[in-house]
Amino acid sequence: MLRNNKWLLCLMAAALLIVTWSGGTLPQAMAASQGSKIDAVLVMDASNSMKNSDPDRIGSEAMKMFIDMLSTTGDKVGVVSYTDRIQREKALLEIQSEADKTALKEFIDQLDRGPYTDISVGLDEAVKVLKQGMDPAHAPMIVVLADGNNDLDPNTGKTTQEASDHLNQSVQEAKGSGIPIYTIGLNADGKLNKEALAELANQTGGKSFTTSSADDLPQILSEIFASHQQLKIVPVQSITGNGSYQEVTVNVPNANVLEANISIMSSSPVDVKLMDPTGAEQSIPSANVMRSTSNSYSLLKLLKPQQGDWKLQVKGVSKDKIDINLVFNYDLELTMDPPSSSKVKAGDTIDINAYLVSNGQKLQNNELYGNMKAKLLVKDLDTGDESEVELENKGGSFEGSYKIPQKHDYELRVRAEEQSFYRESAPVKISAKAAAAGSGSGGNELTAGDEEKPFPLWPVIIGIAALLIVGAGAYFILGAIKKANKGFVGQIVIEIRDENTGEKTFPQYKKLTSFKGKFNLHQLLQLAPELKETEKILFTPGKNDRIMLRNNSSAVIEKSGRALDATKGTELKNGDRLRVSLQQADKTILFEYLA
Repeated sequence: MLRNNKWLLCLMAAALLIVTWSGGTLPQAMAASQGSKIDAVLVMDASNSMKNSDPDRIGSEAMKMFIDMLSTTGDKVGVVSYTDRIQREKALLEIQSEADKTALKEFIDQLDRGPYTDISVGLDEAVKVLKQGMDPAHAPMIVVLADGNNDLDPNTGKTTQEASDHLNQSVQEAKGSGIPIYTIGLNADGKLNKEALAELANQTGGKSFTTSSADDLPQILSEIFASHQQLKIVPVQSITGNGSYQEVTVNVPNANVLEANISIMSSSPVDVKLMDPTGAEQSIPSANVMRSTSNSYSLLKLLKPQQGDWKLQVKGVSKDKIDINLVFNYDLELTMDPPSSSKVKAGDTIDINAYLVSNGQKLQNNELYGNMKAKLLVKDLDTGDESEVELENKGGSFEGSYKIPQKHDYELRVRAEEQSFYRESAPVKISAKAAAAGSGSGGNELTAGDEEKPFPLWPVIIGIAALLIVGAGAYFILGAIKKANKGFVGQIVIEIRDENTGEKTFPQYKKLTSFKGKFNLHQLLQLAPELKETEKILFTPGKNDRIMLRNNSSAVIEKSGRALDATKGTELKNGDRLRVSLQQADKTILFEYLA
């Protein structure tokens, strides 16, 4: 029986190898892509009680600073102001220019206050606003600025229990939709309900902050922005104004920085000058240097700044404390190669390989790896225990290994970080249970009287070779048929913008399951004659629910604001968004692939 089982295992191994050669795949957990854009709703308690907590409306200034820190284009922001009802609200607005940011900040400046308060009303509306307008490829979030206390209007008849139930329902809806809630509690009058606000954040994966001084709010909003984007606040220097220019150094560590946000917080306005690493003074504002000012902060945003030491000169009012912080924005993701199989057994050692990805491609500039450290984070899903394994920085990847300790299920992810940012890969789940199930005692074990004879190796090798030859022949014959009939998964969301009027069509959801082998963009556009040049933008099926795009047209295709050379083909994964600028018509096509 044992010899027969060995033959069976060999045949299964050969068959498995043939399946792998012919395009079959083993079950494996694939890492999801991370969103680099933000969809945020800012929720503000507008009750009269906030007059004591924030008499100078620093909360409004902090929310405006958060808006200024967002990318120059692409992020979406909405605003909800509430008492025991919605005072005012603004649906998600996609930021396409500084004018959009200005409009949002002006909206915040116009918010009034009123009697009574019911946080469940504000949070419920924020969830609705976000779900109605958020982009599935973006990272959603809600930021709540409140004292956490309710003061219900007795005339409405709404009870405290009803308000609590309403709030819990909104929190569960946010949690189920993957929306973290960040809360900021103001405790200037000592009446903060800290526990209530902390619970909102804890249940949804957000963070909770408290302060007794509204002057701390800009710093807190900076921390929320950085935390949500997997960035770190880099303290530059604190100085005391003396009426003259004082110089501090701002180091841009590498060429992968998309934006450098320099926040200068002070109680009085400041004057600034800026020199690039070559010593040349930069005009403020200019094409690559933007400045936003308010009553309590100044924000400089450097776009694709040159690597090296920049010199910032700040002139503040005498004896005024000036805090300077730096937050970088990177177009970077961390990807971990999945194990060869999601099913392993206790005692197995699996290889770990993770690397940085920029604009959908593995990072070619290995200088960024220089000061980075990485570790494998392991969670035992059966016991809840967590452990870490240090990974080796290879200069272009992070590598190591992990030995499976027990017959449990595990979740693996890699965290890599340096001074100004960190990234975590999407979690991958593996199981050591199924493989171990067949290793117990049974009828196939040797008994004391059995004698195991030498295993006939050469017949097995010859048999496997024959199977591989047959499989290879079948592969080439069936490959062409399979390729021509391979189907697609998912859908593409399309919007068309008229560049003459600025008008944009409603999103159209085009299912791909009806296509086989290949299709072109013109087919998705219902063969509109004026968009005929899209006939040469082709799609073919890829591996792991991805699709391949090839551009043989004159249209310009952009991804994340950068021109994409797709003449030889480029792979699209779930959540990828592209912009197609047509050359023969004043139209721009915006589309997103959803697997």
